[in-house]
Amino acid sequence: MIKKGRLDTILELVTKNRTVSHSELSEILNVHEDTIRRDIKILSDKGLLSAVRGGAVSHAPIPHQFRDREKHIMEQKKIAASKAVELLQDGQVVFLDAGSSVQILAELIPLERRLTVITHSFPVVSVLENHPNIEILFAAGRFDKQTCAVMGHETIQFFKNFRADICFNGICSINTDLGLTTVSREEAAVKRTMMEMAKQNVALSTLDKLHTAEAYFICPVNSLNAIITDADPDHKMLDVFKQCGIAVY
Repeated sequence: MIKKGRLDTILELVTKNRTVSHSELSEILNVHEDTIRRDIKILSDKGLLSAVRGGAVSHAPIPHQFRDREKHIMEQKKIAASKAVELLQDGQVVFLDAGSSVQILAELIPLERRLTVITHSFPVVSVLENHPNIEILFAAGRFDKQTCAVMGHETIQFFKNFRADICFNGICSINTDLGLTTVSREEAAVKRTMMEMAKQNVALSTLDKLHTAEAYFICPVNSLNAIITDADPDHKMLDVFKQCGIAVY
């Protein structure tokens, strides 16, 4: 098979299966694994997939702009957010990450729930500004138009001043081997700090983000205490996370 045909086939298989190995591709395409490695590097350099040890994984099929994500698979996000709100208890100090799923979680917080919410997300603050029983602490930093949140050194230093009971993290990509990853180095640094300063870390994720990867590493998957998705906890895609000792909702 000529080179362009191989590249198209590799990309098609990664998109369909989310992860493929060198050996699988070598057998399917009838070429040496060294050729497969070179082909995967070409696709990775173009940003079309992520090269990993032994193969490749797909990127999460989600929009990167927050305003576009607001409209993306909203019903699935509402299912995950409705599960997440059950973990909130009166008196908690809560980190709310930037992300459309976390914004929906904020919208679902009951009016009687008494919390201190610490966030860097403008949409989250907008949702909670009139909540009668929530104190809001908003981070300093540079406004990032892509995420509608503040980022940078000031934001990181702000979060280091607190110790949250629980952090709800909006997920871009999650993979048991590659951990939590995202598309921005600044975003990864802020998320990492929030998780380091929280007693419990909960990821909100729709199924399309599982077993995918992006360029910037946040933390290993075992840094999570729980994953909340739109699926039944017995869904087969969640089995590997349970095997890592992570609670699944």
